[in-house]
This record gives sequence, structure tokens and C-alpha cells, in this order.
Amino acid sequence: MHYQFPRGVESLSDNIRNLVILGGYGNFGKRIAQHLCQHKTKTIYIAGRNQAKAEAACASLSELTDHQKLIPLKLNTEGLDFMSSLKAVSPDILIHTAGPFQRQHYHVPQACIDADCHYIDLADDRRFVCDIGQLNQQAKDKNLLVVSGASSVPGLSSTVISQLALEYKSLETIDIAIAPGNKAERGMATLTGILSYTGHPFASFIDGQWQTIYGWMSSRQIDFGESVGKRWLANVDVPDLELFPGFYAGIKTVRFQAGLELALLHRTMEMMAWLAKKKWVKNWAPLAPLIFKISQGFNFFGSDIGGMRVQLDGINHNNQQQQTQWTLIAENGIGPFIPTFPSIILANKLIAGDITDYGAKPCLNLFSLTEFDFIAGPLGIYNKTIRENITQPVSPLTAANPTGANRG
Repeated sequence: MHYQFPRGVESLSDNIRNLVILGGYGNFGKRIAQHLCQHKTKTIYIAGRNQAKAEAACASLSELTDHQKLIPLKLNTEGLDFMSSLKAVSPDILIHTAGPFQRQHYHVPQACIDADCHYIDLADDRRFVCDIGQLNQQAKDKNLLVVSGASSVPGLSSTVISQLALEYKSLETIDIAIAPGNKAERGMATLTGILSYTGHPFASFIDGQWQTIYGWMSSRQIDFGESVGKRWLANVDVPDLELFPGFYAGIKTVRFQAGLELALLHRTMEMMAWLAKKKWVKNWAPLAPLIFKISQGFNFFGSDIGGMRVQLDGINHNNQQQQTQWTLIAENGIGPFIPTFPSIILANKLIAGDITDYGAKPCLNLFSLTEFDFIAGPLGIYNKTIRENITQPVSPLTAANPTGANRG
């Protein structure tokens, strides 16, 4: 389905001419390409291993957008000619959507730095995103932006939290949940990434200390309200779990969970997690193609409505215990656009010349909610914020030292 995006700001200079979308014919890449086609003076390369798919994507986008500078590009990141093929097109921005990132090293962002090209990815792998800073000095030396995690997490989640956190004197709990609709389009790479840690242990900051939890376990059900309703959720390993405890001083708990709309599929994943935890199955990821094919048989069930919720708890500036819930609703199957918006926003800002803080970094607070709503709103994606003061005002001493510990 074709959606009309709002027009972004035009370039203030001609420094950005060539855009490469790696995985540009995939689930997320094609949506990013559709938006960036608004920049009709830019050359957009739809890149990936499959030349035929790249050509088909260019043809389709040309018909939808009337963009005349769409070029298919065969680009194999594992091939010996990757670097030479990349440099041959003189890229100015590369957006990397070709996951799963759980299997990847930093050769793509490194190649971009070597080619004097800005780099943005949609990675959700914890190590890949959290450790991108090892390329920071190289990126700074060349005045390049190298950003990892420009997606729902930590890109959008960090933006929401940074704005809501302004209302708090002391932030105690961050609780993030994502619940896609069963009929919404999903990709193989996303499934493979989830399966790679299903039933496997990872660290989460809970009650003031690092604790071990397991992928796709500890299920609970929450009510997103509106048209989403109640959804099941389970543990998901994302960069947020590691980034936020260090970013927000005094935080006690950071939780992130996601789930499947159909209870049958969710419970099946729980069973798979249990088998992996018991080490009866080493890793479900190699079975991703089969599992993906089976899941396709359930596409007629459920809805095309998805939601995202960010809940904060802490002490506000009136010394009251406050809970804030920010909920995003995506209907009519447009949920898969949401993970693409942070990378689109950053690309638009680079094209406009609005970014001068270069370096390699996770996507933390790099855009505003106003910029997000500018793109999301016209597609019918909306959000609401509910605040509740759940206690009487507490004393300033308690607010400053909520644990009650004696500092003397």
C-alpha cells in the first residue's frame, strides 16, 4: 500500500547527493526508500545481494513516486568487492536495514567511514548498538555521523523517555512494551533476531541491581487501551536494557517486553523458550525460515493494529509519586513504518544540514517527538499521554533519598 509522506525540508547545500539503502527492497528498507523519494534531486541506490529484487523495487518506487534517480545496486556486504562497490557510487549517506544484526560485525559502518559516508542503521542487537562507540574517534575525525539503533529502540523509546523525564525529579522505573498486530507485515530478519535469544539468559537492571532473565519468558498481559486492547508480552533483549541504567542516574528498574497478538503463537514461543532454557534446543534461529513459513499460515487471524507503551514511575517536581504512560497506536497495518521513522528523520536532518554533532553513537535522543509526529501523524499513527499522581506529596528529604538510606 502507498502512503503519502509529508515533505521534508530541502537541502541547504549540495553536500548530500547519493543515498544508499542497504536492504532497500526488504520490509523496512522499502518504506525508507518510499519516504526518501521525496528528495527528487538525490540519487537513491536500492542495494542488496539480490539484483532482481533491487530492480523490481526501483521499478515499483518509480511508478509510485515519479522519482527518476532510483538505481538498483548489487551490494553483498560479505563479498570481497564490497568496499570497492560501495566507493564506486560515492555514497554520502548509507542506511543499513539488512539484519539480523546479531550476526554482524562493524565492517559496514567501518566501510562507510573509509568511504567518507554517513552511516545509519536500524539495529536492535544489544551488543551491536551499545558498542558502536568504538568507532567514535574515526567518525569524528572525518566529520561523519555513525548511528546505530535508529529504530523503535532505542531511537524512538529514548526520545519519548527524555521528554517525559523532564517532569521528574527522580526517575525510578522505565517500562517499555511493544505489541504488533498479527496481520502487520513482518520480516525474516526480525524473527531471526528474536529467535537467537529465545530462552537464552541476558542481564536486566531490576530493583537496583543486574539480574539474569530469559528471552521470551516472564510473560504478562497488559491493556494498551484504545483499539489495541490486552496483549501478552515477554522478555526481549534490546539495547535499552543496558543503555538507560547508565543514562538515568538513580533508576531502579528498566524493563522491555514485546509479544504476539495471538495467544496461541505467544504461548508457543514461551514453550520454545523453555526448551532452549533447558538446553534441549541450542538455538532456534537456524529454524527461522521454517518458523516464519508456519507463522504465515496464521495471517488471517488477529488484527493489523499495533501499539507501543512507555511507562515511567518516579518522584515529580511537586514531590509526588507520579506514573506517566505514553501510548502509540498504529492501525490499518502501518505499524511496520514506525521502526523506519528514526532513520528517516536523521537522514532528512543530514540532507538539510541540521546535524553537526558527529561521531559514532547509539541513537539516543537524536531527534524530538515533534519531528517524529511530523512524519507519523499524516499516516494516522497517533499517541496519547496519561499522567497520574498516585500518592500524596512526600517530604523533600524522602524525594532526594527515596531508598531511605542514611547518608551520614
